[in-house]
Amino acid sequence: MNNPTILYLSKEDIIKVGGGSSDLYVKALSRALELHSTGDIVQPLKPYLRVDEQNGHIADRIIAMPAHVGGEQPISGIKWIGSKHDNPQKRGMERASALIVLNDPTTNYPIAIMEGSLISGMRTAAVTVLAAKYLAREGFTTVACMGSGIIASMQLQSLLEQFPAIETIHLFDLNREASERLAAQLTAKHPQLEVIVSPDAESAVRAGDLVVTCTVTDKPYIPFGWLKRGAFVSNISIMDVHKEVFLKADKVVVDDWDQCNREKKVINQLVLEGTFSREKLHAELGEILTGRRPGRESEAEIILLNPMGLAIEDIASAHEVYNRAVQVGAGTRLSLY
Repeated sequence: MNNPTILYLSKEDIIKVGGGSSDLYVKALSRALELHSTGDIVQPLKPYLRVDEQNGHIADRIIAMPAHVGGEQPISGIKWIGSKHDNPQKRGMERASALIVLNDPTTNYPIAIMEGSLISGMRTAAVTVLAAKYLAREGFTTVACMGSGIIASMQLQSLLEQFPAIETIHLFDLNREASERLAAQLTAKHPQLEVIVSPDAESAVRAGDLVVTCTVTDKPYIPFGWLKRGAFVSNISIMDVHKEVFLKADKVVVDDWDQCNREKKVINQLVLEGTFSREKLHAELGEILTGRRPGRESEAEIILLNPMGLAIEDIASAHEVYNRAVQVGAGTRLSLY
């Protein structure tokens, strides 16, 4: 009888094979989202485990995210990601932690288990990067970032790697020290970059050609009137923009309609109120990547991306990491039995 093994990859292993930079994730997500648009994926709605749903913070949960990604190299797997909004302040820990398990779809045996928070954060940044290629104004130079934690850092790192024309970044965080730390990190790596720590959210948002939200807020605070003409908003943290932004934006794009229209998130609230629907949605992101729907069509359009985060993105990214690790012999082999 065969003795199946599992390849264990730590965060350090993942970084060694390229998992600390954006190219790997842009490649993996392009494939995953294109397959999503053609239906060559399986992705059950992700369940949320909340211990105190009535009184707890919106970011306090553990999520199971299973998926199968088809194509020429099919792969199955699951991300198990836990989050506590006060981990950084109370415990000196990152807000979220995760594990990803990959399964060989031929046998359904596990073939890899790896640290998942780096992959999760970087693939989220790659969503913004890919969307910006199609939805931001060509040659945009100014980014506004709401929040200055680890997710913001990954978002900005990936944007700077993929869009060298960026000249100015406006940062805002309720904790000004967090913005100042991130500003120092960014300017140390990119001396030519102008990084402005904004005194309030409004001044940062009004300046952004691209606005990316990286907060743990459960209350919208960005009205439509703050957005400049031609702005692209990557609403990564989901709850930051007021309902009117969805109703007044020239285009609203999601990663997956069914995933977004649940959990009482803003889109789900609007659907229940009868003011938004699948028919009013411009497109899912994969439809734009494959050319089935147009991206930006004018310089003046205000476009909102509202991505819930898809399991196929994690599994496709983890598969790319796994393939690279096997090629160079990275990681630790563990016997299943």
